[in-house]
Amino acid sequence: MTKATGLITPMIERALRAGINAKYVLMDSWFGVPSLIAKARKHLDVICMVKRTPKIHYIFEGQELNAIQIYRKIRKRRGKAKVLAKAQVQMKDGGTAKLVFVRNRSKKDWLALLCTDKNLPDEEIVRIYGRRWDIEVFFRTAKQHLELEKGCQSRDFDALIAHTSIVMPRYIFLSIEKRRADDPRTLGILFHHFCEEAVDCTLIEALSRILGEIVENLHKIKAVPANIRNKILEMIQENLDSFISEKPFIINKNMHLIANA
Repeated sequence: MTKATGLITPMIERALRAGINAKYVLMDSWFGVPSLIAKARKHLDVICMVKRTPKIHYIFEGQELNAIQIYRKIRKRRGKAKVLAKAQVQMKDGGTAKLVFVRNRSKKDWLALLCTDKNLPDEEIVRIYGRRWDIEVFFRTAKQHLELEKGCQSRDFDALIAHTSIVMPRYIFLSIEKRRADDPRTLGILFHHFCEEAVDCTLIEALSRILGEIVENLHKIKAVPANIRNKILEMIQENLDSFISEKPFIINKNMHLIANA
């Protein structure tokens, strides 16, 4: 029987052939060993947790050191920074990677993340790896409540795939219903658009008052010939119409008083 670690490369290849667009492979410390990282990085960049063990070594500054030794050797950031330190290392297969040492919130200790994309910022590495938690929640829910693990006793591969394929939409339906019932989050980017327009409305209100004062004062100035006053008002109106036409509908509605000034 094939070990779980031996299925990583075929699973990645199968996912890519199916058209799944991915940038990174996320793995926990169980799979975060150099041999598996070397296989996975042939297809996609890897972000994984590394084990704190003296048995796994990386080449750092010309020496073979484990993660614990590397952490002791490098300079740490002061204060309560989430990212404590980082180090560029070389794997035994010749590939390069970056170790990012982060603060362990549950203990006064540190955790180490490895990323084969050296250009990815440290904070982004932490953020992307944190998305693994959603996957863990999914598997726990699927196993405990949707019988992902025990719902099918067949040894046939097609039967197992069919059972898993049925569990997936069941979880999706439950997630959608949970979102509708008690999730206070807004509909994605729509929330940010309305926030931006709300800020702009304050600016528009101020602009309305300023332009209103300008128009009113122009009418009061008798020393300026009428044709010049009218020309200035026409220029203001043209620029204002151009400005309004570029704004969203909600702002246009709030600016109609300016246009009619």
